[in-house]
Amino acid sequence: MRPALVGIVNCTPDSFFDGGRYDPVAQAERLLAEGADWLDIGGESTRPQAVDIPADEQLRRVRPVFEALAGRGLTLSIDTRLPAVAAAARTWGATVLNDVAGLSDPELAAVSADFEATVVMHSRGTPATMTQLTAYDDVVTEVRDQLLAAAARARSPRVYLDPGLGFAKTAPQSLALLRHTATLVATGLPVFIGASRKSFLGATLGLPQADDRLVASVAAALFAAQAGAAALRVHDVAATRQALDLWAALAAPPPAQR
Repeated sequence: MRPALVGIVNCTPDSFFDGGRYDPVAQAERLLAEGADWLDIGGESTRPQAVDIPADEQLRRVRPVFEALAGRGLTLSIDTRLPAVAAAARTWGATVLNDVAGLSDPELAAVSADFEATVVMHSRGTPATMTQLTAYDDVVTEVRDQLLAAAARARSPRVYLDPGLGFAKTAPQSLALLRHTATLVATGLPVFIGASRKSFLGATLGLPQADDRLVASVAAALFAAQAGAAALRVHDVAATRQALDLWAALAAPPPAQR
């Protein structure tokens, strides 16, 4: 089965790829038209060295998107580390909580009970410090075990595991985690992969500009899908969906010959 395509709606001026490029409401509609299965809406960039954004500013940024999409039966997630933002977004129609801090905040773990699903992501430190926290003995095993501990903190009925590619990981470590997507799939919990346009792809292929990483992003998505990922968080829904649809067509048994 094709994984869910999660379209990224960054309501931020400073996200690493699309910050400030688009009107968030228009971008949400564009991603839906391209075939997104759900939208991930966030008001704070968590790229390396990003500054923390207070709850009131995050809410000011994301509220127009939720209000524009309200009442349409869409799957919407709120991408935040703050309980107040999560709680407000839930009242505006968010059904999934996406926490890049892996529910390390007990209050946010409690709020997760109000959501139908939670995405717990692996990271260390904060955006300001995470690039200094990349020492692992065995990155795949440690990330898997820490994600399972994070999943145990979630109180929603469904929990996704996100290895946090690029978060407190070097490029080779992120590549190793993507390569071992099946290790997370083997836990029995659905796996959520966000590789789109990220710097580890650029470091691997010599592509310093995020604008040049579309093909690499689609290739990463295909690999994760083949490994059993349940959801893919992407900037480029149309291109990713086209590649996945062709992959599914090629994998389907041929029609019986008469």
